[in-house]
Amino acid sequence: MSKLLYEKESYEIRGACFSVWNEFKGAFKEKIIENSLARELKDRSLNVEQQKRIEIFYKDEKVGTYVPDFVINNKVILEIKSKPYLADEDKRQFWQYMKGSEYRLGFLINFGAKKLEMIRKVYDTARK
Repeated sequence: MSKLLYEKESYEIRGACFSVWNEFKGAFKEKIIENSLARELKDRSLNVEQQKRIEIFYKDEKVGTYVPDFVINNKVILEIKSKPYLADEDKRQFWQYMKGSEYRLGFLINFGAKKLEMIRKVYDTARK
């Protein structure tokens, strides 16, 4: 079995998300969850950039900008939601952001009303 990509960061991100979820469940809007998660991630000694602007390229030409909720340790992007469930459109849009950026690992996380949904996506070899 091969090693998990960015294993330490993945472990800490998941732990931070569960800590925030256990405290608030789905009771608050996305901005409150975002700020709480930023605090929890920093408490876990991760480098946290909120709302970092990421250029998106098509055929080596910049075609737009994506602003994820977080970039962790300049390796992992996090996109958070606070809605009843993740729609297929949320998942498709997240995949396109991964595809158009330089990042190899991303998490789409929904602090929904009934449960914490966490999708971990690796985008690597298909980019070449």
